[in-house]
Amino acid sequence: MRQGRGSGPLSITGQVRRFRELGDFTTVDRRTVYLSLLAVVTGLLAAIAAAVLLDLIGFFTNLFYYHRVALSFVSPSGSSLGLLAVVIPVFGGLVVGLMARFGSDKIRGHGIPEALESILVRKSRIEPRMTLLKPLSAAISIGSGGPFGAEGPIIMTGGSLGSVFGQALHLSAAERKTLLVAGAAGGMAATFNSPVAAVLVAVELLLFEWRPRSLLPVGVSSITATVLRWRLIGINPLFPLSTTAPTSLSMVGGALLIGLIAGGVATALTFAVYGFEDVFRKLPVHWMWWPAIGGVFVGLGGLVDPRALGVGYDSIDLLLVGGIGIVAVALLLLVKGAIWTISLGSGTSGGVLAPLLMMGAATGTLVGVLLPVGSPVLWALVAMAAILGGTMRAPFTGAIFAIELTRDLNVLLPLFVACLASEGVTIFTLRRSILTEKVARRGVHVAREYAVDPLETTPVSAVMHTDILHVPADLPVGEVVRLAPEITSRYVGYTVLAHGGGIRGFTTKDAIVTYLAEGGDPMAKIESLARTPSRVLYPDHPCRVGAALLAALDVEALPVNDPDEPVHVVGLFAREDLFRARVVALEEELQRDRTLRVTIPSLRWYRGPLGKANPSRPEETAPRDSGCAPNPPPATTHEKERATDPSEASAQPPPGG
Repeated sequence: MRQGRGSGPLSITGQVRRFRELGDFTTVDRRTVYLSLLAVVTGLLAAIAAAVLLDLIGFFTNLFYYHRVALSFVSPSGSSLGLLAVVIPVFGGLVVGLMARFGSDKIRGHGIPEALESILVRKSRIEPRMTLLKPLSAAISIGSGGPFGAEGPIIMTGGSLGSVFGQALHLSAAERKTLLVAGAAGGMAATFNSPVAAVLVAVELLLFEWRPRSLLPVGVSSITATVLRWRLIGINPLFPLSTTAPTSLSMVGGALLIGLIAGGVATALTFAVYGFEDVFRKLPVHWMWWPAIGGVFVGLGGLVDPRALGVGYDSIDLLLVGGIGIVAVALLLLVKGAIWTISLGSGTSGGVLAPLLMMGAATGTLVGVLLPVGSPVLWALVAMAAILGGTMRAPFTGAIFAIELTRDLNVLLPLFVACLASEGVTIFTLRRSILTEKVARRGVHVAREYAVDPLETTPVSAVMHTDILHVPADLPVGEVVRLAPEITSRYVGYTVLAHGGGIRGFTTKDAIVTYLAEGGDPMAKIESLARTPSRVLYPDHPCRVGAALLAALDVEALPVNDPDEPVHVVGLFAREDLFRARVVALEEELQRDRTLRVTIPSLRWYRGPLGKANPSRPEETAPRDSGCAPNPPPATTHEKERATDPSEASAQPPPGG
């Protein structure tokens, strides 16, 4: 048994707490408080970055389409440039391509996949220059008519700020991830005035965990950014709306139908985005030129329907209040979907949330006209959330995000029904979401199922080895090996007893075999191999605690002590036991059996002349023993005599009488 290294980077300071002292969570209070304080600063920086990004988008939109210097948030659809407007998206795409080629190719894409890749591959380290290049490239792309939203770039920008801030401090990779996600959530909360949805995005798409050590700092950052947003941008919701949801079963049916249709649209959009990306990959030109080529289609689409250009908040607002005709809604949906999938497939810089909101509202409006219940406005809001939740596979985010954007609490149930239905469709039709597919194409698999680790729920006592032998301290090593030749497991524990009866130390069969294989003296005393573990493991500890100790001490196995008598060793917890814990969890997952069997009683006693029970015949009305009730008590001697007495038999009424 190797001597543990207690001073390594994974060492556990202090004694492991008893099982009864363990809590629901593994939060380290002081570090959580420290990270929460850092998250306040991160949230402030993210809110400022969001305000700056929105101003930059307004600046470039005014500059490109109206030839003026202003920061007001305007739509390109009001421009009077005519055919000249086709050139503007091409120019914007060319600038973004040059920035990606000579600045950083990480600015390409919608932002969230890039943040995911930084978390999964680079230990949450993002280059400091991304804090400048990402918002600038996104502002140029959107300001030149790109059909994108600002949320993806601001998520990446806020995440960059949090990552750079974390890199300047003495933090672990997990803590740096928390600050990165805190910055991303703060940026989204400040952009949309949606603190709760921002935290849900962090949990469902970036954190890959639901733990207070990360949830609290992320929530603090989101709230801080929202409060500062109220001062910098405003306190009102982005799309104020008040609808009346029908309180009937038809409402649930309508929401279910909308969700299924939204799931189909989400699937089609995801296929289209990556289909066009594959087309661009086959072009015989450098990827630097792809955004400009995509800009050609954006410019042409803008000629067909100018409302499809830019972020499109004004168009979303009109859709949610029914301010656009049905034909115009259908045209907007087709044009927006086409130019968004083409330009996003070209690898330019831009977000996905705002376009999904617009296409969702348009889908709901078209379907809502055909539904006999509710109104097109109601179903526009429901479909908006459903397409967002289905495309991103984040149903909670979709429902809560729609409520925070509109402050309309009347539609919570139909929102949730539609988001779940939409996610159900995309789960069965797509292996990955529109966000994780991007990362998967770069060779990184993202697992988004959240479950408690089996090592947390399996106690050490369920998997530990109990082959424990007590040997005197002065016994030769060779003699100890001959004590139990029938035990073939390499994980056999030996408690070394001192002359006074106390515990001198502990060793294992594996350590003895290694010692002899390296030329050790078989006549040496066993106490020379005994070690006193620096940490105590108990049978009722979860395997997760044992795994942490094995890793921190860099040992193959640890003794398991009796909680009532800590000097008494009752088992041995080895590295292979971690695998056994996984096997137990897998059996619970896959092994199917029936533990309760119900026997249905015979129904023959119901059948009479007309198919009914005959109450005059006791043998027909009394149910037979079916295994579900005890048998009737046996007849007494007196009852048997009455049954055989002719006088008693003649006194009984005839059948049917």
